[in-house]
Amino acid sequence: MEQLLGFAVPGIPYGCAYAVFAVGLVLTYQTTGVFNFGYGAQAYASAFVFAWLVENHAWPTWAAFLCSVVILGPGLGLVFDRFLFRRIPSTNTTARVVTGLSLLVGIPALLPVIFGNGNLVGAPSIVFNPDTVYFHLGSDVPVNGIYLSAVLFAVVMLVVLVLLLRTTSLGLEMRAGVESRRLLELEGVNAPRVTATAWALCGLMAGLAGVLLAPTEVTVQAQDYVTLMVAAIAAAACAALRSMSVAAVVAVLIGVVSLTAQGYLPTSSFWYSAVLPAFPFLVLVGALLLVPGLRRLDEAKDPLSSVDPPPPPPSSRLRGREIDWIVRTGFWVLLFAFVGSMLTWMPPSWETVLNQGMAYSVIFLSVTLLTGTAGQLSLAQATLAGIAAFTAGQLARHVGLDFLAGAVLGALAASVVAAVLAVASLRLRGLGLALMTLAAALLFDVAIFPAQAVSGGTGGITLSSSWLPLDLFAPDGHAYFLLALLVLVVCAGGVALVQRGTVGRFLAAMRGSELGAAGVGVNLPWQRVLAFALSGALAGVGGALLAIQQTVIAPGEFNYQLSLAFVVIVLTTGVGTVEGAIQAGIGLVVVEQLLQYAPQRLQGLTFVLFALGALTYAAHPEGIVELEKRRWTERAERVLAHRHRSPATSSVGPS
Repeated sequence: MEQLLGFAVPGIPYGCAYAVFAVGLVLTYQTTGVFNFGYGAQAYASAFVFAWLVENHAWPTWAAFLCSVVILGPGLGLVFDRFLFRRIPSTNTTARVVTGLSLLVGIPALLPVIFGNGNLVGAPSIVFNPDTVYFHLGSDVPVNGIYLSAVLFAVVMLVVLVLLLRTTSLGLEMRAGVESRRLLELEGVNAPRVTATAWALCGLMAGLAGVLLAPTEVTVQAQDYVTLMVAAIAAAACAALRSMSVAAVVAVLIGVVSLTAQGYLPTSSFWYSAVLPAFPFLVLVGALLLVPGLRRLDEAKDPLSSVDPPPPPPSSRLRGREIDWIVRTGFWVLLFAFVGSMLTWMPPSWETVLNQGMAYSVIFLSVTLLTGTAGQLSLAQATLAGIAAFTAGQLARHVGLDFLAGAVLGALAASVVAAVLAVASLRLRGLGLALMTLAAALLFDVAIFPAQAVSGGTGGITLSSSWLPLDLFAPDGHAYFLLALLVLVVCAGGVALVQRGTVGRFLAAMRGSELGAAGVGVNLPWQRVLAFALSGALAGVGGALLAIQQTVIAPGEFNYQLSLAFVVIVLTTGVGTVEGAIQAGIGLVVVEQLLQYAPQRLQGLTFVLFALGALTYAAHPEGIVELEKRRWTERAERVLAHRHRSPATSSVGPS
């Protein structure tokens, strides 16, 4: 019994930490209708500012707490509500998920730019001293300030929030606002005020959670808060995002079971190295498959949701004959100039950058096909790219198969994994599907990609030369450029053909209305599996290209954070068009390279800039680049129309 307590009790602080985040996620969803992927980033922001004020400016603990939690926490919540989530219709789940992902990607990257890149040590405790042992359980299980702080805060927070939502008029108004803000206003309630209060409360809880958890870590790092949030997502999913009590209990159990199993399992076993780190994600997958409430998360609750206008058409449909001729001619001129420059005068450093951009463009085409065409949101595209790259690398290492031939088999493997993922999530929509793909990406990150048999360990897989009479593995050479350009043209043409063909029409119908598409005879399960399979193949081809360009295949190059960033980047430029994916791939590497010439503090702005662009997705789902193209097309058409009318107008008059 003493041994069991010795293993289980250390898991209580972790479980309570998960519970703090899980309750916050459920609270946000219950009071605002938003599953806030940026919740962990909010908590990290408060913890970062708290530690920065105490360590770098010697602020008193109470003053730093007041600034980072009482002011910054609710302030961020109010900003998110006023400028972001309030503008998103309640039925637009994709826009809400994308906005949360943008915050999750952008905030941790922005804070070092504002406050500096220095590492911040663990912040001081504001409740109990982490180094003091207050009592023992049994004979030799110490309970220090970390344990007491975690348990006390989790219990008090849960009780207060449950009482607020269940026994007060404000709690009732918050929950009613989730159903329909517009109907709430018809009852004479100030719905914006209620929603703003809910967001301020959620921001306060996120900030408080971040500051209370900061002393448990050696340094304040964004990755720690993202890891906590992922485990909390599993607990919140088990509660169907409805019961804060259930979410808290499951979260504590996840922490206790993980630490207890860690104590009993042999450190050299597969269960310890692969299954145990993946335990929270396995719980999340099980919840998504077995909890019925998660299948109905995206059902429309607002009876006035149908009054929202349809999205605007792409710029290509607005171009007249003259403008279309100018655009097409300019495209071919730009293409020939680009090819000529890459083969003649382009500096090797920039040739390497642009080669990498073409590999990213192929991966981003998978996002265009899946999200832009079919309306399905996947957070595992970098994982699928990694599956193809590691498959090709291992075939080259152990079978002697050429990497290019192995890349074809790798793309097929990625397609099969994507299809299996689609089949497993056929009953999920919107948010549920996003969580399922995120869980899959995390499973590969912690349990599969780090394995020696898959990635070759921490050193990765080093690629050798190809059987083709081309030096493909010289990333600054012309041979790789020609190969990458050929693959990009073929993949872009394939996506364009799919979009214009029967399959593309079926997928577009599914994106617009799954109920309407099913009503006209579209086989929705088959179309979803087909879209995932084609998207997985594209991501796999792009992953193999990226591996050739980098010459080393390492797990860190295909982690889930990149999957999140990929979605944000493509949505910034234009997820519905082929050129949007290409612009995203080239734009990513060009912006990153240009920032290398900026001061060191500004060099981390790449993801921040794209995250800011993706925040406009709710208002402009076509992407800001496509938006500007449409605006310039409309202006050009007006100018041409005015020029065509001018001669006729001037010829009319008295003789």
